[in-house]
Amino acid sequence: MGLFSRSPEQMLKKHGARVTNRRAQNPDRWESIRVLSQMRTEAAVEALLGRFTIRVDPTITDQEERDLAFHGILEAGEVAIEPVKRFMGTADSIAWPLKILTELLPEAEVNDALLEVLGSMSTDYERDPHKKIQLVATFEERHDSRVVEAVTPFLDDVNETVRFHSVGAIVAQQERDQAKDALLEAFAKEESVRVRARIADAFIDHGWEVSDVEAVKTRLPTGYSIDAKAHLHRR
Repeated sequence: MGLFSRSPEQMLKKHGARVTNRRAQNPDRWESIRVLSQMRTEAAVEALLGRFTIRVDPTITDQEERDLAFHGILEAGEVAIEPVKRFMGTADSIAWPLKILTELLPEAEVNDALLEVLGSMSTDYERDPHKKIQLVATFEERHDSRVVEAVTPFLDDVNETVRFHSVGAIVAQQERDQAKDALLEAFAKEESVRVRARIADAFIDHGWEVSDVEAVKTRLPTGYSIDAKAHLHRR
């Protein structure tokens, strides 16, 4: 059966399955990525996104195929936006959907998508917190007036790395002062030295006054001190 004798549905089914087939030959997957890229439909974009859910050997082949799928999705333009947003919500990693959305949307709308996914997460234990860590950490490099409120609950996350990056994300925002009390509260109960040090650095860098000197003094990491005016210092 020739290329043009198949229906669009048949083409989508065939090439969508091949894109996520680790056992398929590289030239065959490559062809399928190209065919799906030419369709420029939501369904084709969803199929292309599937390529980011598998890894193949060798690594260079894997990266080349992912890059091809990435550019194929971009060719779909606005059609790709909603499928990519949905994929960001379900994927194990935000790396590729974030990269795609950054090319297709203004920063504020990318932040909308990121915050929506973060809002669906809890501070409870997760077997693999990698995605949550990615989300919180990305806000250390992004600025949005909603970040402080959205990230503050994660100062209480079960995962120490999430808490560490939550401090960084909050401190990176212009609205950081809103979370000063929450940061101090987190400091008082934090077991991780590096998280306490990051909070202490925030108080030093922004000249914040400590409201409970005695409570903080007993929790200061090595190399930090507090003066008579309730300001922290690095020794």
